[in-house]
Amino acid sequence: MTPALPKRPYLLRAMHQWITESGNTPHVIVDAGHDGAQVPRAYVKDGKIVLNLSEGATQRLRLGNEDVEFDARFAGVVHHVRFPVGAVLGVYARETGEGMVFSEQDLGPEPPKHPTPAEEGGPRRPQLKVVK
Repeated sequence: MTPALPKRPYLLRAMHQWITESGNTPHVIVDAGHDGAQVPRAYVKDGKIVLNLSEGATQRLRLGNEDVEFDARFAGVVHHVRFPVGAVLGVYARETGEGMVFSEQDLGPEPPKHPTPAEEGGPRRPQLKVVK
């Protein structure tokens, strides 16, 4: 049985498309303190940042399964922005406020941890037996 895929990247892409095709401006709320979040820190407030993901505000926007990545201008200065999909707290249309808030369940199950050799009691050495 294949593991369940996380819903969040698919929901994010679907909401982004719906908001854009409705003629509105898609914005995301991102947890700026999330591991791997590379956002302009000067615009972070209360640990979060709101980012405009419209075609006119971004260049090279990529809404991937693992990360969201794009270039954008902040006060005239181009910044490369990248953050894990797990850092996205919600997506909404600026004009109407319609959108979606994500829950931890949207990330899907955590992948199983494989124990390292050290956790298993160290590397196993081959054992030989004398057979007569």
